[in-house]
Amino acid sequence: MSRREESHARAAHAAGLAAADLEALARGTLANPFALLGPHARDDGQVDVRAYLPGAESVTLVCSDSDHSLGACREGPIEGLFVGELAAPSDYRLRIRWPDGEQVTADPYAFPLLLGDIDLHLLGEGNHRRLGECLGAQVMTCDGVLGVRFAVWAPNAQRVAVVGDFNGWDTRRHGMRCRYPAGVWEIFIPAIGAGERYKFALIDVNGEPLLKADPVALSTEAPPLTASVVADATPFDWGDDAWLASRGERQAADAPISIYELHVSSWRKHGGEEGEIYRWPDLIDTLIPYVVEMGFTHIELMPIMEYPFGGSWGYQPLSLFAPSGRFGTPAEFAAFIDACHRAGIGVLLDWVPGHFPSDPHGLARFDGTALYEYAHPFEGYHQDWNTYIYNLGRREVHGFMLASALHWLRHFHLDGLRVDAVASMLYRNYSRREGEWIPNHHGGAENLEAMGFLQHLNQVVAEEVPGGVVIAEESTAWPGVTTSVAQEGLGFSYKWNMGWMHDTLSYMSHDPLYRRYHHDQLTFGLVYAFNERFVLPISHDEVVHGKGSLIDKMPGDDWQRFANLRAYLGFMWLHPGKKLLFMGCEFAQGREWSHDRELDWWLLRYPSHAGIQRLVRDLNTLYRERPALHARDTEASGFRWVIGDDNVNSVFAWWRLDGEGRRVLAVANMTPRTLTGYRIGVPTAGHWTERFNSDAGHYGGSNVGNAGGLESEATACHGEVQSLVLTLPPLAVIALLPPA
Repeated sequence: MSRREESHARAAHAAGLAAADLEALARGTLANPFALLGPHARDDGQVDVRAYLPGAESVTLVCSDSDHSLGACREGPIEGLFVGELAAPSDYRLRIRWPDGEQVTADPYAFPLLLGDIDLHLLGEGNHRRLGECLGAQVMTCDGVLGVRFAVWAPNAQRVAVVGDFNGWDTRRHGMRCRYPAGVWEIFIPAIGAGERYKFALIDVNGEPLLKADPVALSTEAPPLTASVVADATPFDWGDDAWLASRGERQAADAPISIYELHVSSWRKHGGEEGEIYRWPDLIDTLIPYVVEMGFTHIELMPIMEYPFGGSWGYQPLSLFAPSGRFGTPAEFAAFIDACHRAGIGVLLDWVPGHFPSDPHGLARFDGTALYEYAHPFEGYHQDWNTYIYNLGRREVHGFMLASALHWLRHFHLDGLRVDAVASMLYRNYSRREGEWIPNHHGGAENLEAMGFLQHLNQVVAEEVPGGVVIAEESTAWPGVTTSVAQEGLGFSYKWNMGWMHDTLSYMSHDPLYRRYHHDQLTFGLVYAFNERFVLPISHDEVVHGKGSLIDKMPGDDWQRFANLRAYLGFMWLHPGKKLLFMGCEFAQGREWSHDRELDWWLLRYPSHAGIQRLVRDLNTLYRERPALHARDTEASGFRWVIGDDNVNSVFAWWRLDGEGRRVLAVANMTPRTLTGYRIGVPTAGHWTERFNSDAGHYGGSNVGNAGGLESEATACHGEVQSLVLTLPPLAVIALLPPA
């Protein structure tokens, strides 16, 4: 035993304390400092008060409601430990003299347990639906004292402490106590509040020190800094009651839903490409009026929960409850959502339950074990993305993710979540070679835990978030994605139609001369168009990684490229399914999208680009005002082919119907030839209005068409008694309305 240890042992014996505990306290390894610090009753009725404050010069006990001294503390057996006496149990505060001043504060080790048994029970069974109000950092009042309760789940840690600016990031100062068997550590620290930076300092199961951000932080520092931040507990003053009351109707299968997908960092920047990114107040002033003017019904935000690497675009998040500090405070984010709702715009958020990054301050091996992830790399590691996979079969992890989803929908009034990479969750052999995946207990490739989680998620959202939607990005033919859980489906509200996107973009990339040989790429989507409730997505994934911009996918000279794009967008908006368009595509962004620069807004000086923007705006208007184009988006009765087999001319014609007798006739000519005298049967005699023409001059087209409308002829065609003899403009889509 060293001289130092001998001295501590003698002093500890004299004070009635275990030398090993004092050594552990001094090293910052004492597992339960509450057993040593704070008030402790003696057999004679008096109370010993112990406070460990390394660096303090002196400590005095004072009355909790006055500055009256209750007695000075003596220095204890080790440096920084102060011991005082109270004649009887009573409330007290610590007057601490530091080298740079004096502090009077309540004693963190004098407060009772704060987390209730019901909280711990719900955590254990994975069904605590308000985890953001339970774990993490909660500003609150305890026994009349304002402070912050910290709580974190780390069942295999040997010790956990809170560190931050308030204690000089000293791991010895605020050791927590563990609530067994839940494995939740907690402490109440008085006299601190919103805005404090903090992390959890753990000694993991192997005895190694770790410094982790809070998994349930409600606010964070802006990257590259990684600390969690105590969030302001002031409730936001919402003004969107009218929106929330009508949300169910606005997001129903028979409603017009047209989504503008947004990457916040690169939509616009102050001063151009090299400027600062827009924050939420900037977007209130600029984005919302733009979306309203363009006629979109919704904004979909690419992930904005805190993420460490900007190049991940948010799809490798670490703080599943905190809006990124890049864009402003949580209150400013709430104000943005509120402003959207007041303007009649819904807000959807990309949410990532399929994987998380391996950054050391995050969830990876959180307490030295595979706590949030599967332990085996064949289950718990994504080789494609260098990320970990949530173990959704563990009750606490299942509950953590469920609570994250509900937090965004309830706390921030978001209207729905788009769940990223669902296919990667559903298949145990997703992107894995034979022999590098573990079958389920039935021997199959389905991830039963992920299936159960997604079903539970969709059931809970339907129960607790009236009118809210959950949308799946699911890239396979998994059956029943939007079928109810009661009918053994996954229960999503909508699914991205990835097959439609791939087929139609492939068709459009062909030289029109050869499109006759690929005719089925535009018609095949209707074979399965009503098997699910679909969103037609032209997302960010189609304009990155060398794929070029949307306009770059179109063949031909400049005129043909823009005509092809106008025709494609017209086809998309007149096709069954809700719509999603990535930012920049609405004005034919010239370059492939880059997350590092703003969109090429300067292109709007050119008529061809401004024409595409006007076309998208007018398509949104047409889509919203004509029930035939949206009321039966998800029903086979809302669509009927008129001409689906004219591959020689690359012409397509179809009806959109709303079930109330209202209809729209859509006709597409996917060649650069003007077709005259093209006869199509119609059921009603009279004047048919050409309501939309993608070749119109104000869109940048050649202005070929039907002069705004034409009279039907009493010539039977396509099973109808009347017919129209149309001029079909080159590389264009037109929409005709029947006589009023």
